Amino acid sequence: MASPRTITIVALSVALGLFFVFMGTIKLTPRLSRDAYNEMKRAYKSYVRALPMLKKMGVSSILLRKTIGALEVACGIVMTLVPGRPKDVANFLLLLLVLAVLFFHQLVGDPLKRYAHALVFGILLTCRLLIARQPEELPPDKRMLSVNGDEQPLIHEAAPEKGKVKVS
Repeated sequence: MASPRTITIVALSVALGLFFVFMGTIKLTPRLSRDAYNEMKRAYKSYVRALPMLKKMGVSSILLRKTIGALEVACGIVMTLVPGRPKDVANFLLLLLVLAVLFFHQLVGDPLKRYAHALVFGILLTCRLLIARQPEELPPDKRMLSVNGDEQPLIHEAAPEKGKVKVS
């Protein structure tokens, strides 16, 4: 049976991946929701206006929106379907994107209700990354302590329980 840690990582990966595929698709095309797509277009225009440095670098609101949308879709697909280390890389990239979006929302002075979802999903991405980066817990019979090159069971596991006599 899979460990609770594995189940948690898989569940978070699939849920977060599907969410970012959905949000990235909304940024790229009006097919899912024309209203949401138009709202994204308006929001990204305000972000570029608030950061004149982007205009100087030749980054238009369309390029910024489509770049972020494409990254969200790509990383969401990786989070949902690809096993192993690429999930952690996609998780990290999505976390950076969420931080950038939170920065943009703060820059233009949006109220909390406009970016609360980004805050929540940023926290979920952080939790998934922290859980995934923790070392796997070894079963009790595999835990060994290395002393002078010799493998020995951990002391609290090698000692008999109180009130019990160890018979060899």
